[in-house]
Amino acid sequence: MGLYIQGLTMGLAYIAPIGMQNLFVINSALTRTRRNALITALIVIFFDMALSLSCFFGIGALMQANPWLETIVLGLGGLVVIRIGMGLVLPKRKRNDAAGAEPVSAAAPADQSAPSKHLGMRGLLDTIGTACAVTWFNPQAIIDGTLMLGAFAATLNAGQTTPFITGVETASVLWFLGVTLVVNAFAHKFSPKVIDVLNRVCGGVITLYGIKLLVDFALAVL
Repeated sequence: MGLYIQGLTMGLAYIAPIGMQNLFVINSALTRTRRNALITALIVIFFDMALSLSCFFGIGALMQANPWLETIVLGLGGLVVIRIGMGLVLPKRKRNDAAGAEPVSAAAPADQSAPSKHLGMRGLLDTIGTACAVTWFNPQAIIDGTLMLGAFAATLNAGQTTPFITGVETASVLWFLGVTLVVNAFAHKFSPKVIDVLNRVCGGVITLYGIKLLVDFALAVL
């Protein structure tokens, strides 16, 4: 039980700091129905659990041994993350912006700001792609995770590994589901204008993450 608690606390310390994953989950909880926000959280949890397992078993060492692999992830990750961030900062205009000839009653129904109840296949695929990008396209996070989890793994014997890593994975489930439920519960208290501002702030921070990745990519290439 002690190793499980150690894994749980280390897992929380690993994922709690505000990063791209948390910003994505918070944005989803603010702008989507509870059902869709929970689906998003579960997708993020899947990728986060895969990442923590990979870090625990030393994928960061693979990147350190092959600098070209880290460089590729930096460049590709930077571009993808910037695209995600800019999608929040500069969202696509609604159809009625492009079709000004439509009557207001048709272009802006009363419940226009209500979140969609269904993600749809395209929305689901976009969510999966974004969750993958904000989790895996940051090689420094992978290396840091390996240093934290991998170093601890080196001190455990075969019988101690399972309870520890189970605690780490439990932390991922508790954190992202908890954040989603809490933020979504209070989302209705924010006006659409405030949510739009929060979206843009989240997008701006994510874009800065992407720019940092591209700067690191440029430094690695030069």
